[in-house]
Amino acid sequence: ALSLALASVMVMGLMVVGSGASYVDVSSENNVEAIEVLQKVGVMTGDENGKFNPDANVTRNEMAVIMSNMLDYKVSNYAGTAPFTDVPSWAEPYVAACYTHGIISGYDAKTFGGSDSVTAAQAALMMMKALGYFQYQSDFGESWELATIRKANQIDLYNNVGAAALDAMTRNEVAQLALNALEATVVDAVGEPNKVITPDGTTVVVGAVEYYELEKSGNKYTTIFEGNSDNGKYTVQLGEELYDGDLEKREGTDEFNRPAAVWSYQSREVGKYADTAKYTYTAAVSNKTLANDIGKTALESDYSWSVSVDGEYKSVAKPDKNASGDWYQTGNGVLTQVFVDNKTKSVAVVLVNTYVAEVTKVVEDDGEYTLTLKPYAPQGGSNPAAGDRTFDTDVAGFEKEDIVVYTAAQNEIQSVAKAETVSGDVTSVKIGKNASLDGTQYNYSKMITENLDDNTSTDPSLNDGYEFYLDTYGYMIAFKG
Repeated sequence: ALSLALASVMVMGLMVVGSGASYVDVSSENNVEAIEVLQKVGVMTGDENGKFNPDANVTRNEMAVIMSNMLDYKVSNYAGTAPFTDVPSWAEPYVAACYTHGIISGYDAKTFGGSDSVTAAQAALMMMKALGYFQYQSDFGESWELATIRKANQIDLYNNVGAAALDAMTRNEVAQLALNALEATVVDAVGEPNKVITPDGTTVVVGAVEYYELEKSGNKYTTIFEGNSDNGKYTVQLGEELYDGDLEKREGTDEFNRPAAVWSYQSREVGKYADTAKYTYTAAVSNKTLANDIGKTALESDYSWSVSVDGEYKSVAKPDKNASGDWYQTGNGVLTQVFVDNKTKSVAVVLVNTYVAEVTKVVEDDGEYTLTLKPYAPQGGSNPAAGDRTFDTDVAGFEKEDIVVYTAAQNEIQSVAKAETVSGDVTSVKIGKNASLDGTQYNYSKMITENLDDNTSTDPSLNDGYEFYLDTYGYMIAFKG
């Protein structure tokens, strides 16, 4: 079992972001933060077609490449030294390097099984051996898998990793596991087990092994990752040890003023990645609902309070559960996210509106696309990206005259997606509220735009044929007769 263990040992809908952000096949549903950070430091990269292939399973050979890249092994020095007979030539130096350093071993003395998919338990064991855990066979007890899963959960190695322990790992999941390992604390062992042969010939392992977290001393490491210990000292994370200050993670905000992790590598920003909101809404939220969700303690104590709309801070009163009506500018198609941090005693409410534009020009350059957009103002409102605007993306498929939906902040377009289009005859209209096409009702977005044909009609006409354009949440945001 030990031999087997050591052997095996990245809510904005389909919005896309700018060209420097990711791969053509990576969406917000993937572990984008992990994928982009690992891309930047060269641990996991995409193929020659600009794809990351997030749903592809990772083989044991490929896992050896990932571990070698992470640990910066000079694999050419190990070429030809792997003891296995079933490793292809391209993978052999990587497998050999990991084998030499005790990260992996084979199913048996000659078989590595590199074409098999790596499981979550197996991949986690590799990462934890890189962190310093499981240096002795006695660490595993009666089951290496149970020991691995238990320790991985204790150090949060499986955070945001969806695979079960025995499931094959996808590239998306391995990326997250690797980032979690970079943020985990490095350990060293105290004590060493000894084998004792009893008079009846039985081998008994005696002596306990304890692992302790390494702490920063002097100026060897900078405090670039989170890692305060209870006694006020800082521990050493794997990413700090491996990159010696070149890889940094700071607490900050993104363009919409959401609390975010801000990553940089060699003093260049990798990206800003919003924290997970405690509460998320995509329709109108009443004062009562929002107040009850946030809670009395956060609303009435010394918690700080901030509200942002499309990246601009607003002076807004806190929700009152006794007040009637919807709170502030929430509404259909408005992404409202609430971030409650009990540690810092803060509440941040962020509203992100969706707007409509038409693509007037598409320029392609070596797989990168520059879109020129003509924004439309919502009914009775203004537009944060008024006038023609350009947006860079590596996502193909946009064409001139496409109707798209977008978000904007800091006077820049932040994300773009094709609007979903439905066609038919209007069978009912509730002025200012909703309209039906062939019997299917579509509620209006808060940012609904007037008729794209004449910019005067505020509702479609009954019994006429129309195209309805939907935002990423399914609300009708524009129409054309």
